[in-house]
Amino acid sequence: MLRDAVLALGHQVTLIAPPPGEREPTLSRIAFNWRARQMVRRTKADVLIGFDLDGVFVRRRALFHVAAIKGVLADEARFERGGSRVALTIQSWLEAQHVRRADRVITTSHYSSERIAQFYGLNRDRISIVPEAIDFGRWQQSFLDPRRETHRPRILCVAHLYPRKRVDTLLRAFARLEMDVELRIVGVGPEKPHLEKLAAALGTHGRVRFLGQVPFNDLVAEYRNATVFALPTSQEGFGIVFLEAMASSLPIIAGDAGAVPEVVEAGVSALLVKPDDDAGLSDALTRVLNDRDLRVALAKAGLARVRRYDSPIVARQFLGAIGL
Repeated sequence: MLRDAVLALGHQVTLIAPPPGEREPTLSRIAFNWRARQMVRRTKADVLIGFDLDGVFVRRRALFHVAAIKGVLADEARFERGGSRVALTIQSWLEAQHVRRADRVITTSHYSSERIAQFYGLNRDRISIVPEAIDFGRWQQSFLDPRRETHRPRILCVAHLYPRKRVDTLLRAFARLEMDVELRIVGVGPEKPHLEKLAAALGTHGRVRFLGQVPFNDLVAEYRNATVFALPTSQEGFGIVFLEAMASSLPIIAGDAGAVPEVVEAGVSALLVKPDDDAGLSDALTRVLNDRDLRVALAKAGLARVRRYDSPIVARQFLGAIGL
């Protein structure tokens, strides 16, 4: 998306990426970065932009090297366990080397900027903040299709299913609701089996749907047919799903943590709750589901706010941050 917006502004972009379909666990990602060194040497460019740890092994001095950090891996690792934590810890060490070697570091939020300084020892004056982008026009076009009428309200959650997303809190809050409502969860991740077992143990059979990973058109349909978006995350470097929810004119209930208060506006475009407070989240869900005027007000404010993240606007900010 950012690449397309930069191209539209008249710049040339060469993309170096893993082959389509290649999975990127830690070893595969390291191997890709090792191969990428040679690809970069054969590429004519003025600026190298490496996302997260990608670009860590590049040593081409003629290039102005930018490390664009979408999520601070060392921060994410604190909230994980088992193999996921080990993988993120290894990747975060490489990400630290990347940002220290780069000429400029760009990240998506003040929260992430503080975490980069904290975990990687970087001076804050080397870090620029450019938010994530959304193709607002594409989302608006997608919503020209009519909304499907459903017999019960829908709560939508879209997330990578890691512990830090606190989907377990959402399930417990959902089980407290005293109304006929459906919870639909889009996403995959290591927590999925645990969450499915928790949903069954809470007695929510038939009212919770785990949809896995879905294509864009199906994702848009989920947003279009939802009543409220909920994600009580305990760590978020930005949270592009909140942009998607705002572009979909959905009221939002989210965890009051990480960069979330930077992306949404508490009490205006979203209600924020403590990530581990299932009773508080249940109360917030009940309030929004029962109050149509509140839903409309939150949705209207979110739709107005998300326009600032439209990809052409963010692309200009990004180019300004790297001096182009």
